[in-house]
Amino acid sequence: MIQEEVLDFFKNSDSYLHNVSVDNVIFGYHEKELKVLLQQPFSLDKWTVTGGYIMKTESIEEAAVRIAFARTGLRDLFFEQFRSFGTPQRSVDSGFSAAHLTALSGMEVPANSWIFEYFVSVGFYTLTEFSKVEIRKGDLEAACQWWPINDLPPMMFDHKDIIAAALKALRLHIAHYPIGYELLSEKFTLPEIHSLYETILGKSLDDRNFTKRLLATGIIIKLNETKKIGAHRSPFLYKFDKEKYAEGLKSGVELAF
Repeated sequence: MIQEEVLDFFKNSDSYLHNVSVDNVIFGYHEKELKVLLQQPFSLDKWTVTGGYIMKTESIEEAAVRIAFARTGLRDLFFEQFRSFGTPQRSVDSGFSAAHLTALSGMEVPANSWIFEYFVSVGFYTLTEFSKVEIRKGDLEAACQWWPINDLPPMMFDHKDIIAAALKALRLHIAHYPIGYELLSEKFTLPEIHSLYETILGKSLDDRNFTKRLLATGIIIKLNETKKIGAHRSPFLYKFDKEKYAEGLKSGVELAF
């Protein structure tokens, strides 16, 4: 079945742009770790960020949405285009060759195929609640799974650099926009959102100062509910005010720590 799917892809290759692709860094937050969803091409021991080619009938943004939905099963995710990547050497990797694709597809793939040409990738990062994702690997992949951002496997091409650039962009944006909403459960405690920000920013944040600044924005609402986490600990639960959150995405909020 896999061979048939790969063969179909090459037969319909004219449906895709030949020199531009989307690389979509999908972030999730789980057990106080920031994680990234990676895919592993068949017969290779290296991994890539979730990405794919752009169909001639869709915009770049539509391609990013399609790719994220194909891997996560989720729609209406938070997307941010953060930069593009392109050098003559970026598409070169010892494991990615005409011989590899020929063996995988069962059809002759020439060494001068467009697959090996100079490619420009448009980088997006996507935020999603970890527990809601139903991972779906693509037709050309042996595996698709979450990896801790600080413990990545061997990466193909320049994808390690792409992840680093996406994390840099995320850190910049989360300090000025309330995008933590996308990574947490609907209801959360103050220590949980405090831990999220520390994890993403990679540094310790003063608890009282963080809470004071966060509450001053008005983007979170205290609920008349508690979360029992121990014999004598039942902190209050909070949730994001969706209206204030939407306003914060447009105009920004004072969250720089």
